[in-house]
Parts: sequence; structure tokens; C-alpha cells
Amino acid sequence: MASDYTQAAATQEKAFCINMDKSVYGSFAEIGAGQETANWFFRSSGAAGTVAKTISAYDMTVSDSLYGPVRRYVSEERLQQMMDYEFRQLVDRLGEKRGKDTCFFAYANTCKCKGYRDNGPWMAWIGVRFQLKPGAPPSDFVMHVRLLVPDHDLQMRLLGILGVNVLHSLFYKREHMDEFVAGISNNLDPASFEIDFMRFSGHGFGMFDNRFLALQLVQSGLCEATVFRPDGSVAQPADLLYKRPIVLMRGSFTPICNIHMEMMESVHKKFVAGLSEEQRGRVADICEISLSNLLRGSAVDLVAFLDRVEALAALGKTVMVTNIAHFHRMSTLLKKYTKEPVAIALSIGLLNELFKDKWADSTGGILSSMGHIFVNNTKLYVTPWLNRTTGEFVTAGTYRAPEKYHYLYRHLQQSGEIVEVPYFNQKLLFKTPRDITAMIRAGNEEWKEYVPQAAHRLAEHLKGGSADA
Repeated sequence: MASDYTQAAATQEKAFCINMDKSVYGSFAEIGAGQETANWFFRSSGAAGTVAKTISAYDMTVSDSLYGPVRRYVSEERLQQMMDYEFRQLVDRLGEKRGKDTCFFAYANTCKCKGYRDNGPWMAWIGVRFQLKPGAPPSDFVMHVRLLVPDHDLQMRLLGILGVNVLHSLFYKREHMDEFVAGISNNLDPASFEIDFMRFSGHGFGMFDNRFLALQLVQSGLCEATVFRPDGSVAQPADLLYKRPIVLMRGSFTPICNIHMEMMESVHKKFVAGLSEEQRGRVADICEISLSNLLRGSAVDLVAFLDRVEALAALGKTVMVTNIAHFHRMSTLLKKYTKEPVAIALSIGLLNELFKDKWADSTGGILSSMGHIFVNNTKLYVTPWLNRTTGEFVTAGTYRAPEKYHYLYRHLQQSGEIVEVPYFNQKLLFKTPRDITAMIRAGNEEWKEYVPQAAHRLAEHLKGGSADA
């Protein structure tokens, strides 16, 4: 992290650069943490070249009179209302005078910072409505930030610098998404915040794929997870998963196989049987892919990633991409979004992997890691597996854990932390994803029996190429 002096100097330099740019001019509307972004422009020379207006409508009645009523004041809904009003007012009042030579923008944020006896969560919605060229229809950039440092003054400073970074990246770095994302977090401590959602929309972005931007957030370490709805759109994890029971299956899904879908269906049925009627209608089924499963050498294969998302979406699945390898960290992540029950679906083969030392990355070893998996009503739902060496059909009830963890496993099973899931189509057990990949490459058309129709096109891409098992 840069020193306070370096941080301030770099931020003022960016604000000064924008102040000197005669092609951009706009307004600042900030609610919840003072006028922290606008303040950087006033502290730099030439603020009159950028700032048309600043406002902080703190009082709810005043805020509603300007922007209209809203259910939640720190929400994308309120942010959109703010951008609508401020940009329209800017263009209406100044369009005739300087609209031919100026790209107008309206910067807005609505924040919840730490208050008296407030233990969080703290967050902010930040957005900019802007023009790509003078007179053009507006475009939008929106993002959601989680504030992780429990200090009001530090949160305010972070939001001010973040706002300057957003505007600087938006005006000068948007042609290269890796530079754009890096610019937004420039000179900020990554431990103090998380950006879990970004989206471009409007004029000039009709063909822009926000999934690339979401993946860039995870890849850069600015967030732990991003979520894609079955319609392919990017969602903020907290919004999509808030107060919802979750069924999650981890994998590379290369190829997507019928056994994946039948595992999910079997776990879902077993899971909802223990829920209330009201809970059953809110269950989210998620296929999760760790970023490590997207890697090809040192780079992420974005084309393969999008193919997988689209195939899973065609099967009606929500996809989560994370930078998390360990199961106990996955469990901790999900509990940031929901307090409802969580089922993590896995086979006996993967369950066996959890008892290997490589999965224990904490000082407490396997015992500590296992303890963190089962926080807040999270359980492992285990489907059967076929030991092809011995021919043994293994279930959660017949599985034999490594000797030194025998009693730990028995405890987890008897206490209901590990749930046995009845089996579905045993034929599918005879072919692993690795076997199916080999069949595809060998031109054996039998592979189509093991892959859903919606995923056939993706599977065809494996011919002659490398893939995850």
C-alpha cells in the first residue's frame, strides 16, 4: 500500500488531470459519507474546469423530493435515480451553452459508513452517467463496494480516492479492461475494500460483455466471487443470494456431464426435504468454478470460460466464479451472503480429498479446516462413487476415512454434518469426466450419452485440445 503522502499526491494528480481536461464537465451527488470525491477536485487546481455542481442530500425527505421514493437508500435503485436526475438537469441547463464541445457526466454514490455502535456491513453503490462524445446519448458505469475497515474516517478517505480513480479510469483507461480495473484500485489497500460488482450499459456498450469485466475483478483479487444468472447477466452475489438457501456444486465442468446435473438434482431433492415450505421457493442452485480451473499456464482462457457459462446457463444453472480453492473458505464466503442453510454437493471421491493434508491451510490442520466448513448450518451432501479398481459401490455410509480421521468422520456423519444422498443413474458412474474427454478426442460418439444436449457444442471443442478433468 502506498504511504498517505504518496496516496494523496497520486490522487490529486489524477483530479488535476481531469480538471485540466476541457472535454469533460459534470456534477457530483454523494450521500452517506460527505462530499469526499468532489473534495479532491476542489483541493486540486482548476476545479472550475470539471465541477458544475456538488450536492449531498442527506435528509431522507430532501433526498426523496429530488430523486423520488425508494425502498432502500443504499441501493442500485437509489443510485440510478440519482444519476437520472443529475445528468438530466446538467444537460437541460448546460446543453445548449456547451453541449457541442463537452462530454457531460454525473457522478453519484450512496454509502453506508460506520456509525455509532454500528458493526456493519458497510457498503457503497457508485455510478457515473457519461457521454462517450459531445452530444451522444448517455452511457452508465455502476459498481458495488464492500467497506472492510471498521473506521469511519478511513472509509470516507477510501471512498473519495475510489471516486477519483473511477473517473480517471473511465475517461482514460476504458479501452483496456485490465488497466481500467487496476486503475480503480490504484493506491488503495486491497484489505480495506472489495468490489464485487461492475457493469457498463447504455450507448456504446450494447455489445460489451460484462462477464469479462466480472472475471477481471476476481482475477485481480478485488473480489472473491462473481455470479452469472441463467440468462447470462452478471449479478452482485449479495443481492442474488440474500436470505436464500443454497445448493452449491464445485467443479471444472469440462466437459459438463449428465452426472453433474443428476448430482445437483439428487442433492436438491434431499436438501429441500428438510426445509420449510417458504424456504423451498427460494433455493438457489449454483455451479461454482474456481479460477484455478480456468487457467491455461499463466493466463485465463476466457473463451472456454464463457462457453462453460453459456452451456450451464442453457441448463438453467447459476454460475459462480471464485478465486477460492479450499472448501472451508468457500463455506465462509457463502455465509457473507446468507444465513440460510447451505448444501455443498460432492462425491465420495472429492470427500476423500478433503481428508488429505493439502487441503488444510490453517494452523489447526484438517480438524480446523473441517470445523470451518460446517459454520452456520452448512452441510456436505455426499453422493455415491464407484471404485473402479475394486468394483465397490461406496456411499457416505460405507465410506472409510483415513484411519487417523476415522472418529472425526463418524462424528460428522452421526451429527448430520455429512448427509448421505441416495443414488440416481448408476451407469453414469462408469465414466468419469476424464474418460468422456478421452472418448470425445478419440471420436467415440458414445460420449453424447454422458453429456447434456445443451453442452454438446462445448464438448466438441475438446477435440484435439487440452482440458480439465
